[in-house]
Amino acid sequence: MTSPARLAATICHSARSHVTQRAARHPRLAAAGALTLLSLIWGYNWVVIKLALRYASPFDFASLRTLLAAVCLFIILAALRRPLRPKEPLGLAWLGLLQTTGFIGFTMWALVSGAVGKTAVLAYTMPFWVIVLAKLVLGERIDGIQRLAVMLALFGLIMVLAPWRSHGRIESDLLAIGAGIFWAAGTLYAKILRRRARFDLLSLTAWQMLFGAIGLTVVAVLLPHAPVHWNREFIGALAYNVILGNALAWVLWLYALDRLPAGVASLGTLATPVISVLAAALQLGEIPDTPAIVGMLLIGSALTLISLHAIRKHRRVGSTFGQE
Repeated sequence: MTSPARLAATICHSARSHVTQRAARHPRLAAAGALTLLSLIWGYNWVVIKLALRYASPFDFASLRTLLAAVCLFIILAALRRPLRPKEPLGLAWLGLLQTTGFIGFTMWALVSGAVGKTAVLAYTMPFWVIVLAKLVLGERIDGIQRLAVMLALFGLIMVLAPWRSHGRIESDLLAIGAGIFWAAGTLYAKILRRRARFDLLSLTAWQMLFGAIGLTVVAVLLPHAPVHWNREFIGALAYNVILGNALAWVLWLYALDRLPAGVASLGTLATPVISVLAAALQLGEIPDTPAIVGMLLIGSALTLISLHAIRKHRRVGSTFGQE
């Protein structure tokens, strides 16, 4: 027969276990909520950028948004008392050229004439280029699941690009793919940097964004273009990009990464291109044709397959995956 003391101890232990389980669940629920909000912000931002490019050249807007975003990130770093001094400044400069100058510059350029949803999906082919570049540069092995994902992505790209059509512009699609390749190169280079030194992710992001913004500013100055047409809509789009799309978004991303495995968090951001497609259809009337829809679904399936495979193998999907 169970004594009252043992019974009381059992009840207390059960209560503590219940409280502990609830405490463990709530941070994950909060992190899932942060990822949902992040995907909404980044997904709709593609539409906001498209609207902003009516009033500025792609490199002017890219330069403005990244310079101001870098300032915001440094303010957040100071407020959180995170390290301000850069480690490996030359390496961070190269990372900025790849991940900010290259990725954001090509993305803006693609959006000048490209459809929002298609551009977002093509830019998000980054994980496939990571697999290919990792094989070529780092000698990493491609396993069966990754091969399947790359093949799905390849068929998806063919459907989206639809090379059998004699009409239509393909330049913007190629620029969007180029953005994904720059993003992949930046992701791999960040991996190499993290092997050489321990980085605070927010500090790394702020410094690479500042260096990349300088690169975008140089390009904006060198290329001839019309001046920025400052008006309420453009200022609103710029504020959305700087405050919501960068400052708040990176806080949400870091919050999610602190409470979820990187692979799970990265899987959550895959809703971003889906939201961009839906937002562009609703607000801009950009309805993809049937081959493009099939291609986007294939690419989305391959992205999901890569993330689930990384989670199952307990691999980290790079924290730099968080990028709109």
